[in-house]
Amino acid sequence: MKVVIPYTPRKQQAYVHKNLDKFRWSLLCNHRRWGKSVMCINQLIKCAMTNKNFAPRYAYVAPTFSQCKKIAFDYLKYYTKDIPGTKYNETELRCDLLNGARITLLSSENPDSIRGIYLDGCIIDEAAQIKPALIDEVIIPALSDRKGFMVLCGTPQGMNNLFYDYYQKAQASPKWFLYRSKASETKIISDDELATARAVMGDEKYNQEFECSFIGNISGSIYGSIISTLDDKKQLGRIPYDPGYPVSTAWDIGFSDSTAIIFFQNVGHAINIIDYEEDRNFAFPHYAQILKEKDYVYDKHLGPHDLDQTSFASGKSLREVAYQMKINFRIAPRVKIEDGIHAVKMLLPRCYIDTDNCSKLITALRHYHRKFSDKERIFKLKPVHDFSSHACDAMRVLATGFNEEKIINKHKQAIADNRYNIL
Repeated sequence: MKVVIPYTPRKQQAYVHKNLDKFRWSLLCNHRRWGKSVMCINQLIKCAMTNKNFAPRYAYVAPTFSQCKKIAFDYLKYYTKDIPGTKYNETELRCDLLNGARITLLSSENPDSIRGIYLDGCIIDEAAQIKPALIDEVIIPALSDRKGFMVLCGTPQGMNNLFYDYYQKAQASPKWFLYRSKASETKIISDDELATARAVMGDEKYNQEFECSFIGNISGSIYGSIISTLDDKKQLGRIPYDPGYPVSTAWDIGFSDSTAIIFFQNVGHAINIIDYEEDRNFAFPHYAQILKEKDYVYDKHLGPHDLDQTSFASGKSLREVAYQMKINFRIAPRVKIEDGIHAVKMLLPRCYIDTDNCSKLITALRHYHRKFSDKERIFKLKPVHDFSSHACDAMRVLATGFNEEKIINKHKQAIADNRYNIL
């Protein structure tokens, strides 16, 4: 029996449907009014109707019960109303099909209510509002025995949430289908309407909601727009180690907090950042061992100026301690923070950053920001000191130290005798 569902997907929706059928793991980063809820409900209906397994089970998970009932359940009833034998349970927000398949709408507010069930597929809407434990402790186990699929979808809400974590994972893995749609590209919403939305909402909120920017709500972001440009230009991705080139490092040394190490290769004009390490509460031998264990051939090690500070306990500087461990540091020039930030901004467009090994570095570069003073109505000059500071300090060492190295190599000091003849 042929059943016609009253749904005609747009070309963007048709493209996503096609790829959702191919991948077990998917992440959809969509702008507002793209039509993701309608598309997701219809994807579940199609899967439920065509699944030949015994008693297929599918779930649509939203942050709140209210979101499930007011939006998704109305869509579910509308698009299944012409399927013979369909039954609805309004209390449990459930749709039972004649072939034994079931689609249930679930709220993440009560994860325990989901425990113990099995799933052939699950779509998680507004994933930025979902607690990570729900995925790791409930959804993944529920999918395991039936090898079910999972789709995460939503609009960005900064970087400190599950959606951004999985966005980075999807970027780095060929096992994931990643789709990111910007309103300026899809043309689903007219340019006039987008211009009005930008004028009313402001640039930051507009970029988050309509251009799918993860830094849209990070006020005062320093490198965020540059990192977004690198992402658009595919300079964030899998950047493997090239054995044909040596590896250099740039360090931020944490005496009482974190130490950050950036591993990079200079390949022609490009700076390939292939690896990143960050840890705290360890002495220098710990980090020397990390370098030793990596299968890299090293060139130079760039360090901050405070490496020359002498320890009262040993009477030696950390630079001397490092030298005894066969790490010969070159000290990056001491510059003002603003000059260092400028150097990073000049260097970043040349950088290609590995999303697998350097996810912490990318997150830090996106998040690094200045605090806005409500009293003075300006952004403070000094960046906020938080989790992103150590990675970005190491990046400043890379930018200033690398540029200094280039200057020294290009303009070597000439020596003259007392008759002014160049030696």
